[in-house]
Amino acid sequence: MRAWAGRLALVAGVLACQGGGPAEAPTPAALLRERAAVAGVRPLAARPADPPAMVALGRALFHDKVLSGSRDIACSTCHNLAYHTTDLLSLSIGTGGDGLAVGRQLGTGAFAARNAPELFNRGHPEWRRLFWDGRVEVTAAGLATPAGAALPPGLSGVLAAQVLFPMSARGEMRGRPGENPLADLPDSAFTAIWDGIVSRVVALPGYDTLAHAAFPGRDSADIGIADLANAVAAFIGTSWSFPDAPFDRLLAGEDAALAPAAIRGGLLFFGRARCATCHRGPLLTDQEFHNVGVPALGPGLAGATDAGRYGITGDPADRFAFRTPSLRNVAHSPPYMHNGGYRSLAEAVRHYRDVRAALFAFDTLGVDPRLRATIDLAPASLAAITSTLDPLLGAPLSLSDADVDDLVAFLVALTDPRSSILLGDIPATVPSGLPVHDY
Repeated sequence: MRAWAGRLALVAGVLACQGGGPAEAPTPAALLRERAAVAGVRPLAARPADPPAMVALGRALFHDKVLSGSRDIACSTCHNLAYHTTDLLSLSIGTGGDGLAVGRQLGTGAFAARNAPELFNRGHPEWRRLFWDGRVEVTAAGLATPAGAALPPGLSGVLAAQVLFPMSARGEMRGRPGENPLADLPDSAFTAIWDGIVSRVVALPGYDTLAHAAFPGRDSADIGIADLANAVAAFIGTSWSFPDAPFDRLLAGEDAALAPAAIRGGLLFFGRARCATCHRGPLLTDQEFHNVGVPALGPGLAGATDAGRYGITGDPADRFAFRTPSLRNVAHSPPYMHNGGYRSLAEAVRHYRDVRAALFAFDTLGVDPRLRATIDLAPASLAAITSTLDPLLGAPLSLSDADVDDLVAFLVALTDPRSSILLGDIPATVPSGLPVHDY
């Protein structure tokens, strides 16, 4: 018997060496790659750069207050490169405000309805819906936007379409009636608003030079709002495409790219924490709309509680549903949620442990003191929010504090190191001569 046992052990050893033995368990890094692949996550392809002259024109426009009704705010005010294309505020302060980022004061302005998202990787071709409520989106019939038939032809894509609407929004850039000629136009007069902005821009010699370089062979009279929007989109898409996060390197086969805590967090993310149910695909968003039980705060839209996607579709099931944000470079974009209700990644992750409990026990002390009076935790409001809560979030998750720490470590690993320093993209001056900075 001993002889037969010895022979069997020898055969088993030979078979194992030849690949016939029990398969080795995958390493944690390999298992994370497998789970990510199931969720459609793959390394983010580098985006082709736009022509340098287009990017140069867009860079100037992005930082120039001439695009706003009262010439007092630029795209870069709320998407500031010193703060990774955000302003660190729960809700931005648009036209009429004074100062920069968390030091910005209301002045004669007001808080916007929603948080200003970061702009990383927005030029990626997989984007089909932008804004928290998806009001600008790619459909089978083409681009759908609030402008309807007034949307100008010739836009390069969904990002260029998105660029148009902060300029036409009163609280963001256009201003209120009586403040400037653009603000005196009706809200529905999109074409007149945009034509007024174009007239301002092409009248400036510096822009005339930039536009002729970007659109050779065309006269200034032929430059339209679509051209300006395309240039800003080219600047955003080319400048802030960051496809080389540590997680991307792990997906490409570099097992040591993530620390053990981040790998544990990734396995949770694509496993029992169920994050990848919505945060999937190469952009780590399904670009769909979900009510995740975020406490209501801020002015809302049109003086009402912000009902999210419902304002676009009119479908009661869409009340309080907002588009899933991309998590790429998410460590750079606090505060979190559509209204900036959570100041840190850890707070945002803890919200998902028990969404109902987090909603009812929301800590108001973490909110900007100027916004605390707008927090709506009235029983009727809480009941309304929970009535359309996403079914995926009905049951609490069993996540320990250590699990939360690991999930945060994974989220930090979604950040491309090059996205940390963007100051080189800020021009010293712009053609209008208006100040670039808001000190």
